[in-house]
Amino acid sequence: MTEPATGEEPMALAAARLRTAGMRVTVQRMAVLAAVSEAACHLDADALRRRAQRVTGGLSLQATYNVLRALTEAGLVRCTQIPGHPARYEVEHRDNHHHFVCLRCAAIRDVECTVGAAPCLEPQLPTEYDIQEAAVTFWGVCPGCRAAAPAP
Repeated sequence: MTEPATGEEPMALAAARLRTAGMRVTVQRMAVLAAVSEAACHLDADALRRRAQRVTGGLSLQATYNVLRALTEAGLVRCTQIPGHPARYEVEHRDNHHHFVCLRCAAIRDVECTVGAAPCLEPQLPTEYDIQEAAVTFWGVCPGCRAAAPAP
């Protein structure tokens, strides 16, 4: 099945992506997937729940976590877990990228792969290991926080 044209309505796009992944199409799944797809940043489950509720009316936080787990397992959504912060979600593009986390405002930004070849790092492990992904987190201060309160 082919993906719909990019100009289509978000719920229709979400339904098509769910079908392509072999998932049952439900209003909750479409609404959460559309919320993740439309987000300009990495949102946590509660922020995604609030966005999805615009479509579903009522949606519990537990139901949102259940949907996010199913979408992550199906490879439609990527869950990024930064220590000390709630899990954040983004559309899974099957690309190699890392994350920058602002120490002041906790904003997360994607960082292109530092080397370019999957998994972006070359670990010193025996060849029997099948490494499929590497996760690197850069910590610092974003431009907005630097401008608001320059570091001493």
